[in-house]
Amino acid sequence: MAITLEGIAYKTAKRGIMKSVFCANVTLNRGVENDIFGKPGKRQVTVLSLQQWQIACEQLNSQLDWLTRRANLLISGYQFSAADVGKILCIGADLQLQITGETDPCKKMEIARPGLEQALLPDWRGGVTCRVIQEGLIQAQDTVTITSRTVD
Repeated sequence: MAITLEGIAYKTAKRGIMKSVFCANVTLNRGVENDIFGKPGKRQVTVLSLQQWQIACEQLNSQLDWLTRRANLLISGYQFSAADVGKILCIGADLQLQITGETDPCKKMEIARPGLEQALLPDWRGGVTCRVIQEGLIQAQDTVTITSRTVD
């Protein structure tokens, strides 16, 4: 099954609403352009798996928009696990993100929907945190590949 970039989003203010866009520059200094939390570090860009999000939603008997999770990128066709830490997500022609860890669900998830924080805890359903290692312009429906090393 092909892995595809399904969504791109950012927020311009702490606790602000997520803004969905069709395309975005992702840079070493800013992460997803305009995102308030895109500064360099282990949590520069967050990525959510559509399949894992759907499992959490099914557990709650709810169809929640993926923006509720407050992640920057949504991919389909792959489920994250602890084995992915250190791997590289290649999105579109140029972007490379190194997976640095699991995105832990926070109390904001509970506020958005009671039970959501607990539904996201198992099996990396909350997604992954990444650092940008090569900049790139991405757009919805870009192909995503996952490799164990940097691609030149």
